[in-house]
Amino acid sequence: MSDVILSNIKKTYNKGEVEAVKNVSFSVEKGELFGLIGPDGAGKTSLFRILTTLLLPDGGKASVNGFDVVKDYKTIRKKVGYMPGKFSLYQDLTVEENLTFFATVFNTSIEENYELIRDIYIQIEPFKNRRAGKLSGGMKQKLALCCALIHRPTVLFLDEPTTGVDAVSRKEFWEMLKRLKKQGITILVSTPYMDEAMLCERIALIQNGEILSINTPEKIIDGFPDQLYAIKAEKMGMVLKDIRQFENVQSCNSFGEYHHLTFKQDNKAEKQLKEWLANRNHQNVEIQAIKPTIEDCFIQLMQ
Repeated sequence: MSDVILSNIKKTYNKGEVEAVKNVSFSVEKGELFGLIGPDGAGKTSLFRILTTLLLPDGGKASVNGFDVVKDYKTIRKKVGYMPGKFSLYQDLTVEENLTFFATVFNTSIEENYELIRDIYIQIEPFKNRRAGKLSGGMKQKLALCCALIHRPTVLFLDEPTTGVDAVSRKEFWEMLKRLKKQGITILVSTPYMDEAMLCERIALIQNGEILSINTPEKIIDGFPDQLYAIKAEKMGMVLKDIRQFENVQSCNSFGEYHHLTFKQDNKAEKQLKEWLANRNHQNVEIQAIKPTIEDCFIQLMQ
């Protein structure tokens, strides 16, 4: 059973001049941890705002828990939790005052749903009398998640929740999401971090308002069409330029301390490239076959 369904959703801005979302269709199953993966400007926030009834779509249909996002917006707002990318709680209120306020808005209390937020709340409880604006990035993140959960939503939307927080807080946050999933909550997360895609059960890769691929992370990786190689040499900037001039190279992109590349024809290509680079005075060239990452798949789909 699908908790979230989108069918040919469109969204434009500036009187139709900018297409933010282009005929997007997908569904999210009940209890699923689903990731919407893409860079800034890909259309992730527009989709989340449509699904949480904050924006009207310019075309297509969408539903959450079986309720239409246009006709049944009041019902949906009572059922979903939404954590926007930018910290949007009341900075002048304390941690406890923010939580109490949001609980009151939804006619509930902290005590009534404490078991749902307990594992998260105990981490910020020592700071319950501190103003929200004075919290660290990681603590703001946990408070925002508590406020999004305080009314026990059936579907939780998290728009780039780990942007701007440290690596430890990112890890802790995803561990919290795994525990929440066990309580039957459907979770949709958007993120520009490709490594976080592997933490989702299923993902949609999105770029320029269009879905490039939807599947489990493992199946997207398995669908990479070519053998991928990693190459390293002394002058990485120069070697990238020269590799792209090699006739048999299909694609080559920088990935940290390596360049990742594919060949048009794989037969003896590795040896031929090393010889070609040696003739151009490149030293200590290392080439090895590797398994692609989600980021490799994303770039390949874009190209």
